[in-house]
Amino acid sequence: MADHNHSQFQHLYFVLTGIPGLEQKYYWMAFPLGAIYVIALFGNGIIISTIKTESSLHIPMYYFLCMLAFADMGLTVCTLPSMLGIFWFNYKFISFDGCLIQMYFIHTISATESGVLVAMAFDRVVAIWNPLRYGTILTNGVVCKIGILILSRAACAGLPVPFLIKRLPFYRSNILSHSFCLHQDVMRLACASTRVNSLYGLIAVIFTMGSDSLSILFSYVFILHTVMAIASGEGRLKALNTCVSHICAVLIFYVPLIGVSVIHRFGKHLSPLIHVLMANAFILVPPVLNPIVYTVKTKEIRKKIIQIFVRTKITTTGA
Repeated sequence: MADHNHSQFQHLYFVLTGIPGLEQKYYWMAFPLGAIYVIALFGNGIIISTIKTESSLHIPMYYFLCMLAFADMGLTVCTLPSMLGIFWFNYKFISFDGCLIQMYFIHTISATESGVLVAMAFDRVVAIWNPLRYGTILTNGVVCKIGILILSRAACAGLPVPFLIKRLPFYRSNILSHSFCLHQDVMRLACASTRVNSLYGLIAVIFTMGSDSLSILFSYVFILHTVMAIASGEGRLKALNTCVSHICAVLIFYVPLIGVSVIHRFGKHLSPLIHVLMANAFILVPPVLNPIVYTVKTKEIRKKIIQIFVRTKITTTGA
């Protein structure tokens, strides 16, 4: 009976929000949004395919890049149905359980991506600090164990989130602030104390994103210390150049993440449009920009893309 009564205080569905004030232009906005998703899926798919087929890229640095591409694709696939549903079909509803599932995967994949960025920083530390032992320290077995550890940590950190939401009553508003489900967004609609949710969310963020960002910072302090000990200026530039792509990936991930966190906690007085744009940037920017950054810096990936375009042009011309 208790379970039945509790279920009466939970919405059957939540209402997602697109971009406030631009509802009349959703149909036209759907095309650039669809293009963004195509670029994200195509770009990360090219990276994975290239690393798989090019034997010269079968080294730890590119294995971690492949993990990053998988995480970006996962984040894209998680949010694509709900966002395109709003902008293409004006369908704004998501079931309560569907929202919990989407929420779990968004937070888990985000934590996974953060962990991969730490692994990539560690890879750069080893490559610059002791390049002669790079292959013996980061063996395929070690890389595989690191990948399993990253995924396990993210999955465990995200697992309590849907259960913490499930226990809360919801009988007032069911309108979310974004085009997808985030823990802090759903939590604010609850009609009971959310202290436990807030506390666990803070602990989870510190345990994953917080510790990861500090690890990356310390890694680059060590890298700079090591690089400054290199005698030649050319050698220092060459060593630092190998870190440029990773630094860009870190900024692309953490800047929107910090923006979303700060706005949710301290920006309640800001326009809803700001909240929506920052959340969309957090979801869309890394999957789109990471492939572009690594394509610019990796000759083999550029060559693969050129080959695809050439084949497509030949096929089109032949047809």
